[in-house]
Amino acid sequence: MKVAVVDGQGGGIGRIIVEKLRQELGNDCYIIGLGTNAVAASLMLKAGANEGASGENAVAYCTARVDVITGSIAIIAANSFSGELTPRMAEAVACADATKVLIPLNRYAIEVSGVVDEPLPVQVANLVSRVRQIYNEKNNYHK
Repeated sequence: MKVAVVDGQGGGIGRIIVEKLRQELGNDCYIIGLGTNAVAASLMLKAGANEGASGENAVAYCTARVDVITGSIAIIAANSFSGELTPRMAEAVACADATKVLIPLNRYAIEVSGVVDEPLPVQVANLVSRVRQIYNEKNNYHK
């Protein structure tokens, strides 16, 4: 299974997601760290991503070729991450056929009604649990 982790700015959330996915799924999943900038992509590589890329075209190209896309909900909002996430990137993520498993961080003037504002480690644990469930469903389906 291919998983894209999309993050921007300092790449801290992406780093945490990559670390936790790698701990939970080991080498059973192929992780692509997609940064809106080189710093974010580099941090995800150091955290255990199989490959990393940065920039608008990398995000648009790679999100169309993965099974799952993860990150904060901001990755579907044009001009989030202080303008680093371009409208083309947001559209590529939102329109990709991949399942999107997003952390509902209440930032960038986006609030998700009915979502409990939990600490980031709890939200990442929930995200990883959902990706594990998707992984298990895909593996059981193909057997």
